[in-house]
Amino acid sequence: MTYCVGMLVNEGLAMIADTRTNAGVDNISTYKKLFVTEKPGERVIAIATAGNLSVTQTALNRLKDGIKLPDSVEPETLMTAPTLFRAVQLVGHAIKSVRSDFESGLQAQSVDMGATILLGGQVAGGELGLYLIYPEGNAIECGADTPYLQVGELKYGKPILDRALRTDTPLVEAVKLGLISFDSTIRSNLGVGLPFDMIVIRPGALKGVQRRIEAEDPYFRELGKQWSDAISAAHRAMPAPPWDDI
Repeated sequence: MTYCVGMLVNEGLAMIADTRTNAGVDNISTYKKLFVTEKPGERVIAIATAGNLSVTQTALNRLKDGIKLPDSVEPETLMTAPTLFRAVQLVGHAIKSVRSDFESGLQAQSVDMGATILLGGQVAGGELGLYLIYPEGNAIECGADTPYLQVGELKYGKPILDRALRTDTPLVEAVKLGLISFDSTIRSNLGVGLPFDMIVIRPGALKGVQRRIEAEDPYFRELGKQWSDAISAAHRAMPAPPWDDI
């Protein structure tokens, strides 16, 4: 399992992805799931992957080689896509075609071929955007009503983002909320773990700032501690149930 989140607010976009691929008492491994295609001043496109690794890895390799859509004259890549939405179409086609190629063999072995992708960024001349691409190749765009998208083990981090994240949330606060959602997730699910990869993109910058958050990162450790303390203090400050039979 994995957890990836993208948060699109007025001040910019932040995407965070964990790196855990297998979990168990004797088997824990990591694999990078946040991939960035960037040409400063022209484009920055970030992809976060969740699901079957063979499907997502093969799809990413096909994207590097080039995808020829029905209306393409030549194969296109993330570096040549004229718009962010065109990049979404290329990724969707890659995922769908890989799943189709693998379908019979993997299904015969009862292997889950599910693969979902977050794609965010900006191409010169267009707006900063964020999309969720489904295994079938179709996609939805992040909107103002819910300024975030998640893939993977999303249920533990979702309530935090639902309660606190708004489109006018400062970008630095959005990053903080995203990391709190990761802290809550790793405390409840062994399938998600450090290190995390993160990219932050400001509108019009056409470049990203990337960071890897390791297990010993002092800010993330302190953030988790203070969040736990704040929850404990909050529930103690709330009134007790008024029922006499408790």
